[in-house]
Amino acid sequence: MDRLHRIRLLIGDENVKKLQSKTVMIVGCGAVGSFAIEALARSGIGHIILVDFDRVEISNINRQLFALHSTINTPKVDVARARINDISPDINVDTFNMFWDETTDIDVKPDYVIDAIDSVQSKIALYRWCTNKKIPFIASMGAAQKTDISAIKISAISKTTVCPLAARIRKLIRTENLPDFPVVYSTQSPIKNETGVLGSMITVTGDFGLKLAGFVIQELVK
Repeated sequence: MDRLHRIRLLIGDENVKKLQSKTVMIVGCGAVGSFAIEALARSGIGHIILVDFDRVEISNINRQLFALHSTINTPKVDVARARINDISPDINVDTFNMFWDETTDIDVKPDYVIDAIDSVQSKIALYRWCTNKKIPFIASMGAAQKTDISAIKISAISKTTVCPLAARIRKLIRTENLPDFPVVYSTQSPIKNETGVLGSMITVTGDFGLKLAGFVIQELVK
């Protein structure tokens, strides 16, 4: 038996080989992205590309897989690479310690992209990049200020409701003439917080990340 034995029993050897031949890029290695990365690494994806500009902070520990006391102040992409290599040394990992914006044009061609970015303008820049390169993608909408995991859904961005971030994105993609695309979002109204700092918890952000990874895996083995 090997590390993918239980997956092979479920989806078959041919589909496992498919996953091992695929490349997935995750932009954003924080609360949502860390769980997506974990799921992809443990499911047999052969090549993972990581993009994030940030370092681990102590305030990340409540919700991010890569955030430990031992990793504080370490670039998130470096922690993520080490964890992936520990899960499976045969996974090819490329890292880009950078902030994604409208000037970004890295020379990669993944089979699928996962958007786990916080910045709205960075999200739109990534969608434009994926569209121009004809790369399919799925995006995370707002996971902060939520507690109800039963309200987390997957749908086309055009069909989303309640989520304020999704509403902003819908308007911007119409302005940009970008095509419809799948997202993970919550139908729970955000809990009000007067501090100005967004609250979040691992049960919600983790479920967002796992749903993103699950969708991509299903698409890659079609």
